[in-house]
Amino acid sequence: MRIAFIAPLVTAIAEPQRGGSQAILADIASGLTSRGHPVTVFAADGSAIPGVDVVEAGIDPAQLATTIFREGRQAPSSPEAEAAFLRVADLVWARSFDVVHNHAFDVPAVRAFPGGGVSVVHTVHLPPTAEMAGALRERFDPEESARAVVTVSRAQGRAWSAARVPNVVIPNGVPVSDIPWSARPGSGALFAGRFSREKGAVDAIRIAQQAGMPIAIAGWAYDRRYTERDLAPLMAGPGVAFLGSLDRRELWRRMAGAAVVLCPSLWEEPFGLVAAEAQAAGTPVVGYRRGALSEVVAEGRTGFLVESGDINAGAEAVGRAAGLDRATCRRHAEGSLDIRATLDGLEGLYASLVGSAEVGRG
Repeated sequence: MRIAFIAPLVTAIAEPQRGGSQAILADIASGLTSRGHPVTVFAADGSAIPGVDVVEAGIDPAQLATTIFREGRQAPSSPEAEAAFLRVADLVWARSFDVVHNHAFDVPAVRAFPGGGVSVVHTVHLPPTAEMAGALRERFDPEESARAVVTVSRAQGRAWSAARVPNVVIPNGVPVSDIPWSARPGSGALFAGRFSREKGAVDAIRIAQQAGMPIAIAGWAYDRRYTERDLAPLMAGPGVAFLGSLDRRELWRRMAGAAVVLCPSLWEEPFGLVAAEAQAAGTPVVGYRRGALSEVVAEGRTGFLVESGDINAGAEAVGRAAGLDRATCRRHAEGSLDIRATLDGLEGLYASLVGSAEVGRG
């Protein structure tokens, strides 16, 4: 099948990746390409995925900085975003594809790819907002069998269903075979992710400090105000090492060398890519019981989840998690979190949509 991927345009798709949706898009595009599907990714300037056809759309991500999703809220559509996705649409429709798969969480992206004889998929990598739910309901006729909305976990699927958006759950996964792991206990805690309130970097530092464990912080200032006001003073304190934004192979190496990876998300985590990568690296996870993390972490075997905001419980869990069997973490990732299952699910969905579209055209 000839597949077009529409990438989020607020960042380039390149290492170091600037978000989970960017990373999973690159992994899926690579995986489908390796399975023999011609995949073309339409992305912002500066994008590159080894072995995958990437079309830079002539769009500077900095021009769309005001449209980023922040603290559970979607920014209003801007003229720049509308123009950017219409430009991408022109590039897509100038070619021939069997499936157009949008990964951008932008209302203008939904408007730019309504269908029109081609199977269209929208993966919603973030929790529902009124704006996005409304756009999807407006564009998607429930009787139209050649279109689909994909959610990336069961928890997220329930949330979007409650927002009256029918969806197909195809859980995200990670390239387990590419991630090195260690059976030997590591040292220190690690937090990785964008620096925005919902990802919980501040809580991660406080949990580690309460547990008496040094912590390394990998990430970037997605929300500059939050980073400077709330996070920077803590990162300057004792026992905290700032690693900056790491490419994924270096991040995986760091994960394999940590005693525990902290994921104290303060929102309904759509999937939990860092938690999945950590377990693939053999490292237990401690986090808050929010969103899909309970689907990703095998409670008591590969990590512990505590109530949101409970620093003391998180610190106590760090001590227990460090004693968990790391081979069990790796086996859980191999059996339940591998990207091969994601690719299988997408291939099946694409085939059903393309078949429906061909019947409709016949």
